[in-house]
Amino acid sequence: MEKREYITFREGVNACVPTILGYLGIGIAVGVVGKNVGLSLVEIALMSILVYAGGAQFIICGMLAIQSPISAIIFTTFLVNLRHFLMSMSVASYFKKEPLITSIGIGTLLTDESYGVLMTALSNNHRVSSAWTHGLNITAYLTWILSTIVGGLLGTWIPDPYLLGLDFALVAMFAGLFILQVDGPMKKYTKETLIVLGTVCLSLYLFMGFFSPELSVLFATLLGCTVGMVNHHE
Repeated sequence: MEKREYITFREGVNACVPTILGYLGIGIAVGVVGKNVGLSLVEIALMSILVYAGGAQFIICGMLAIQSPISAIIFTTFLVNLRHFLMSMSVASYFKKEPLITSIGIGTLLTDESYGVLMTALSNNHRVSSAWTHGLNITAYLTWILSTIVGGLLGTWIPDPYLLGLDFALVAMFAGLFILQVDGPMKKYTKETLIVLGTVCLSLYLFMGFFSPELSVLFATLLGCTVGMVNHHE
């Protein structure tokens, strides 16, 4: 495969287009749900700015609806987003020559979707700059904030976003990113890739019988990474 260079901020913005399309649907759904549990537009915007995690924001809205204590909401949000530590650590080595503030900026705005786009480029041995990554992350961040605000505005007229299928936007986006990320390794390291995928799927199924979904995903990911490293060094 031809190696490319992803250098400029604008190229990062262009790479974010698939994420934008997914965020519009799911972001609007989050805004609608937030409005229907009594949040104002300002509160919906602040939640997106400070939390910036679709799954966690859905959970926060649900816990607010049943009047859960703030401590429980904070702990649950932390647990749900714990995987972001793993994602940030896995790409940290690619930006080790960058200033600390640049690395913090990249890690802070890294999401499942932008991580998928970034890892697709890195797994194909393309050269990626911090400016390109900022373009990817900041575009996704602003899109998310605006889409949740739009959802809040529409919340008065759309009582249930699931009736319009807005929730499926996230599933479709993840499916597309997954295919793009696995395609290259599957062709070059078919056996190793299948072993890692099989390990993650099987361990996730087993862990779900003992732990919460969030912890199960975390443990399965760690196990998959370990198996992948062992196979890589053999």
